[in-house]
Amino acid sequence: MEPAHSPLLTDLYQLTMVDSYLQQGMHGPASFELFSRKLPPGRGFYIASGIEAVIDWLTAMRFSDAELAWIRDCGHFRADLADELADLHFTGHVEAVPDGTILFPQEPILRVTAPLPEAQLIESRVMNLIHLHSLLTSKAARAVLAAGDSSLVDFGMRRAHGAEAAMAAARSTWIAGYAGTSTCLAGAQYGIPTVGTMAHSYVLAFDREIDAFRAFATAHPKNVVLLIDTYDITDGARKVTQLAGEGYPVQGVRIDSGDLGKEAQRVREILDAAGLGQVRILVSGDLDEYAVSRLRADGAPIDGFGLGTRMDTAADQPHLDMAYKLQEYRGVARRKRSAGKVHWPGRKQVRRHFTNGVATGDTLCLAEEDRDGVPLLTEVIDRGQRTRTAESTDTIRQRVQQGLAALPADCRRLDADANAYPVEISAQLRACAQATDRQPH
Repeated sequence: MEPAHSPLLTDLYQLTMVDSYLQQGMHGPASFELFSRKLPPGRGFYIASGIEAVIDWLTAMRFSDAELAWIRDCGHFRADLADELADLHFTGHVEAVPDGTILFPQEPILRVTAPLPEAQLIESRVMNLIHLHSLLTSKAARAVLAAGDSSLVDFGMRRAHGAEAAMAAARSTWIAGYAGTSTCLAGAQYGIPTVGTMAHSYVLAFDREIDAFRAFATAHPKNVVLLIDTYDITDGARKVTQLAGEGYPVQGVRIDSGDLGKEAQRVREILDAAGLGQVRILVSGDLDEYAVSRLRADGAPIDGFGLGTRMDTAADQPHLDMAYKLQEYRGVARRKRSAGKVHWPGRKQVRRHFTNGVATGDTLCLAEEDRDGVPLLTEVIDRGQRTRTAESTDTIRQRVQQGLAALPADCRRLDADANAYPVEISAQLRACAQATDRQPH
């Protein structure tokens, strides 16, 4: 069983519900929507991502013989459920926003319309994929906004929560606007520039720091970026000037510890005094968008930041409040009314409004409403088959850049008000909600 592709990568209750639906003959068309209920504190937007991964998974979803054997033998289901699932594949229709679209609370990322058992079964994995990618892309975009014209690099693979998360982080940070990643497989798979030089262990392997620097510069003359804080940062910087005086083509130095702002200033002075104004200063070490913002506000002479643990684990806010809810079954709108978890019923569309290139507000409305504004959800799957060509990471990256540029300034702040961007609920959608609430249940 390959976890990333298996329909068994789901919660048990999805299969218990599917089993019951099949026994009840409930095969009617159901529409589910995936959305975020609310934004985390200080966030003025989030970025929907992972839609391409969902399309790939849905169009290839099948139960293997080994997975069907587990369903037969696990003790939770009737004997013939596995036989009924043997030929199951996704046959439905999906509309979604494109990867890299900026969204706000209650706005659907995607809508699935399919026979009820199919639409229910896919919930856990669809949310799993989109939640991870959206979480990481959104946090990375905040770092890009904080960095201004400084470059950012993804250094977080070692601390990411497994292989899939490491790859998602590399992809997410790239489409958000990073300059590259240290994750080689992401470079091979997504065409992302790969970045990296040496670790402290490399320097420690040599008897003398200067010998480590010379050896690395000799081995990689086009990538002479030297880690100078293994012992003493000031001494390391002076050794860099010595190497440059010997003719080695030093391009940059990296500082990974200490008071990064003060150390960068001291190193800049040493390099400039030696006529090495072109040598870049890069810093790393448990950084996130807040640290980047502080260092830039302090005027630290830093050219680039390596962001790892706190970014790739989304340490300050490790989840988004996402939900995948039934909106319509057999043509009848449905609405959950649990306290704090009420959602707008029916199949919906988001219409975005612009003035002079700036997004001024959205309208959340029923899908069939004919309204002004740019519709965000478009068809991506019909009858189980992909209908939109897969996009490159460069295309998605450009969409994110355009979306961030079009955001009102108040939404781009690191301490943004979660309600800074207006989302209007259409009169027809409100009427649908009122009618749904009047239904007996």
